[in-house]
Amino acid sequence: MTEEDEAAFDEFLAARSTALLRTAILVCGASQHDAEDLVQNALEKVYRHWSRIRHDNPDSYARRVVVNAAISVSRRRKVIREITFARPPDTPADSPDLDLRDALVAELRRLPARMRAVLVLRYWEDLSEAETAALMGCSAGTVKSQAARGLARIRERMGTREGVLG
Repeated sequence: MTEEDEAAFDEFLAARSTALLRTAILVCGASQHDAEDLVQNALEKVYRHWSRIRHDNPDSYARRVVVNAAISVSRRRKVIREITFARPPDTPADSPDLDLRDALVAELRRLPARMRAVLVLRYWEDLSEAETAALMGCSAGTVKSQAARGLARIRERMGTREGVLG
């Protein structure tokens, strides 16, 4: 890898590592340590392929690696167990909506991995349906249906609160 590539990777790492960690925490629904492992593995893959992906969209590539790894881990786990969940790193501690956010995150963890990934990418990462579909390797219709079903499940479990989840 050239010095220019190394410098560009260092900039990418400084700019995007926290966002990748937040995505990993939400997508895998696991502890911060597990999410950090996912991000570390993703960054390793990004580094190995940096010269090829640098000029395309390394952020999208890294997110896709994190999401695919989280889904793979979820598929390997046959037994659902209680998971302690760390707060996303960039949420202020004095936020007035902490209880609501905690309830939403708890419901998000109860969803299947792919459905959870769709909701995180669409509504937390604010990706379009097309971007989410491309990132997950599925059709936009699948993204729409998974998002609709996931939101419906969360609404059903939480009850209908005014202003919650549209």
